[in-house]
Amino acid sequence: MAKTMKQVEADLKLVDIIIEILDARIPISSQNPQIKKLIENKKKIIILNKSDLADVKENDNWRNYFNKQNIPTILCNSNNGDGVNKIIGQINEMLKEEREIAEQKGRTKIARAMIIGIPNVGKSSFINRISNKSTMKVGNKPGVTKNKQWIRLSNNIELLDTPGVLWPKIENQETALNLAYTGTIKSDILDETEIAYNLIKYLISNYKENVKERYKLKSDIVSRILEDSNMEENERIIEIMNYIGEKRGAIEKGNNIDLEKTAKIILEDFRTGNLGKITLEKVQN
Repeated sequence: MAKTMKQVEADLKLVDIIIEILDARIPISSQNPQIKKLIENKKKIIILNKSDLADVKENDNWRNYFNKQNIPTILCNSNNGDGVNKIIGQINEMLKEEREIAEQKGRTKIARAMIIGIPNVGKSSFINRISNKSTMKVGNKPGVTKNKQWIRLSNNIELLDTPGVLWPKIENQETALNLAYTGTIKSDILDETEIAYNLIKYLISNYKENVKERYKLKSDIVSRILEDSNMEENERIIEIMNYIGEKRGAIEKGNNIDLEKTAKIILEDFRTGNLGKITLEKVQN
């Protein structure tokens, strides 16, 4: 992280614009706060990637939130290319005046932009799309992109890629959970059952119909569980997970629910969008 920070700080002198790629489902949690501080005085474009997995209404709210800070914000799905072509137009618009001045002096202004983003936010997929290349190594595991590289586009634009890194100590529990839900924090260092428990707890409060529809849960049974005054809140959430496990056939020997398998099902369904369009962080009014 320290090495990357030094490199980013040095490279800021080489670029005109920062393109910050965020996860549309967790726009704040997917911002590296240390790099955010470094780039605060640079021109910026925010890409809300994976917007196809996020709540449509919340996408608009977040775009308005950043636009009010005079940061152009583009909704993007780098897997199918939606929104990607808008970035070139935005870069050209932001450097229009500088290019006109350069042209008057008989020179050509090449726009140079640095792309930043934490692991698993879809940075490599975005670059592949915008550069029409598939040579970069892209994967579902955090930290696939290792080294800095320049990518030349048409329209006199050059992009500087940087490694995606997390900050050393994530002190905010909500941020840590959001990064775990989306798969940014590696699953092999976490208790997936606990992560899925917290996710279901959030979804039951905010997207209950999504959960019921995905797992074909009966409304009367869900209501009975949630309204059972003889159970603590944690017991009610576990009972909902048991119900999901039962519906999905996650059953161990002895006819017990395999909560670990159920947790994997829930997390995978969320990450792939099978639970519907869900946003975990909402704009605070």
